[in-house]
Amino acid sequence: MQQPEPSATVATKYWHRLDDGRIQCDLCPRYCALHEGQRGFCFVRMCQDAQIVLTTYGRSSGYCIDPIEKKPLNHFLPGTSVLSFGTAGCNLGCKFCQNWDISKSREIDTLADAAQPETIARAAKELGCRSVAFTYNDPIIFMEYAVDVAQACREAGIKTVAVTAGEICAEPRREFFRHIDAANVDLKAFTERFYSKVCAGHLQPVLETLQYLKHETDVWFEITNLLIPGENDAEDELEQMTQWVATELGPDVPMHFTAFHPDFKLLDRPRTPEATLSTARRIAIKNGVRYAYTGNVHDADGGSTYCHVCRRLLIERDWYKLLQWNLDAHGRCRSCGTPCAGVFEQQPGDWGPQRVPVRLADYC
Repeated sequence: MQQPEPSATVATKYWHRLDDGRIQCDLCPRYCALHEGQRGFCFVRMCQDAQIVLTTYGRSSGYCIDPIEKKPLNHFLPGTSVLSFGTAGCNLGCKFCQNWDISKSREIDTLADAAQPETIARAAKELGCRSVAFTYNDPIIFMEYAVDVAQACREAGIKTVAVTAGEICAEPRREFFRHIDAANVDLKAFTERFYSKVCAGHLQPVLETLQYLKHETDVWFEITNLLIPGENDAEDELEQMTQWVATELGPDVPMHFTAFHPDFKLLDRPRTPEATLSTARRIAIKNGVRYAYTGNVHDADGGSTYCHVCRRLLIERDWYKLLQWNLDAHGRCRSCGTPCAGVFEQQPGDWGPQRVPVRLADYC
């Protein structure tokens, strides 16, 4: 097995020793129990010197400037640019993973770019990005690096965004999200069957993460649900999911229903019909979700934001491009004065749909 670079290896604290001598990782509910030299399911955490270490600190699969709407976040600094990066590995095993070349990588060589936290914060500021996003793979598994980056960004006046599946234990959850400003949580389905069969994970920890974010933090968060034909797109499941969101999290948490395309190990399912996404959006709105969106398809109506009181168009979107903007300087509907939930500035950004690769070596 390829050994981690010493400079990329740091100690972690969420683990304990078992009676049989193995070391158990307590970061996520997978609870990998490892002998010396073994790696966990996520690949990036391993047992070394009788402790769990992170082996990819300061290493990335690459950096790119994206529109914030691509995360997707529609109610967090709309129109602004975000410096995005990920590492390697994942603590879930989704058969449909659309970033599988990164999340399922077992090669350190995947991590082609290197940067210390202060470098990332400085680059974001110089590039005019309002935020930095931990994305492409789940930042939970490189928590120590993500937290240090978030702290450096906060000192530089840069926000941080976590794109996560939310599969994390309670104590590290509290530490991780204490440093995060916004999140998109991937609620992959609303049945344990789907999570165990298709994702090699569990539903309940994700629900607990969502409840924690809503009731115990100030983190702005939105939910994404990728709809896979024949797997998690039944109307009764969508009814249950959206009712739970409206009841347990409240009506102001945005939901994004996005289209699946065949990838990785799930190649026998067709692409999601646009009608399925529209149905999911309709069900969510019926059940009290005020901001429901369709994604991965060209649907101007389903991608735009409307006032939940007077139904006036508040933010018109064409893919990742903002068109009409009908919020006042305080984030309220210009027609009826109703506040729109989210984190808004007086004017939206104008980054648009651009995607620009960045070499962090240029900012060292």
